[in-house]
Amino acid sequence: MPTLLERALDKRARTWSQMQEIQSRAEAESRSELTAEERQAWDAAEADLTATSQDIERLERAARMDTVQRDQIAVTDRGTGESAEDRQAAQDAAYRDAFEAYTRYGMSRLDAGQRELLMSNQTEIRAGATSPGTAGGYFIPTDTLARITETMKAYGGILGSASVITTASGNPVNWPTNDDTSNIGAILAENTQVTEQDVTLGQKTLGAYTYTSKLVRLSLQLIQDDAFGVEGWLTRKLGERIGRAVAAHLATGSGSGQPEGLFTNATAGKTGAAGQVTSVIYDDLVDVQHSIDPAYRASARWVMSDAALKVIRKLKDTQGRPLWEPSVQAGVPSSLMGAPVLIDNGVPVPAASAKSIGYGDIGAAYVVRQVAGGQMMRLEERYADYLQVGFLGFLRLDAKPDDSSAFRVYAHPAT
Repeated sequence: MPTLLERALDKRARTWSQMQEIQSRAEAESRSELTAEERQAWDAAEADLTATSQDIERLERAARMDTVQRDQIAVTDRGTGESAEDRQAAQDAAYRDAFEAYTRYGMSRLDAGQRELLMSNQTEIRAGATSPGTAGGYFIPTDTLARITETMKAYGGILGSASVITTASGNPVNWPTNDDTSNIGAILAENTQVTEQDVTLGQKTLGAYTYTSKLVRLSLQLIQDDAFGVEGWLTRKLGERIGRAVAAHLATGSGSGQPEGLFTNATAGKTGAAGQVTSVIYDDLVDVQHSIDPAYRASARWVMSDAALKVIRKLKDTQGRPLWEPSVQAGVPSSLMGAPVLIDNGVPVPAASAKSIGYGDIGAAYVVRQVAGGQMMRLEERYADYLQVGFLGFLRLDAKPDDSSAFRVYAHPAT
């Protein structure tokens, strides 16, 4: 039996086909506009298409959030394996058990071994930042951190396509840069000295901004009973909050006191003609595609908000064919002019002087640095008179453009 997602994909394809039939009928009859009945059917189908597309995004987001990155999680083995891998797996499993017990009951209900496990991870926390015990901060287990990361990807599509560097600590990371695309080789004549052409190197630095989920308060009864699945629920909420903050900055962050966004200082591959303050035409998109070198186009994709996609869906090529092609396969993005479409609502919507549509190889154009040690704090005493426990989540991250030649944007005119 088809899954709910597969049925939704099939419904979107059928709805899109109905809309194209209405359009084709009007064009075949050389009419300049739709009839009242056709317009009503078109509007209803478009509303249905939008709603179905949103349902598909929700279902795919839920699937991503439920998927833990298994390659980052040690396999639990409570046996007495001889190998170092087996011992590490058992230690990781014990830490997860201790962390779950800490989340539900606090330090008072942990045995000596579990306390020692949690306290051992305090050594990397800067002095004075937190204190052990009921107000202590403890590193989030790998599987929980992976779920938070998946949630962040769901809210901000750019993170899922960028080049991600994961480091154990938050010390500044430097890496060399070079743009040698303007230099080419040459034919060498016989008995002629080879000319010199130096390679120019630059350097970029990534820090680690601390993102917080803000405070979440849960009742003591809910935590102790745990019929609700409090650990999974809390993990999802932490990831959603951090993900929303990160997504906005990865798209349009200023670079001052926050990451520099992919779109913030991106070069315009095409600026719309006067009057196109909220619109774009087919020729503009062709110009944007060809504003980057063909070497980048093999892995290139479009990036835009849902509001921009609504504009794109109405465009046709010179043969009258829709530019946007809705996906009918789970996990495969819809495409525009042969390239996948990535929806990220942190990207500006179509407006005067806005950069609303991007195109390029995001993996080459943008780098994200994430510190692996996500952290959670449990505030037990602060809200004791409410019979509540407070939780804070932290995650450290920075990002900035890398290869500026790999990405271009469409910019709307000022008027």
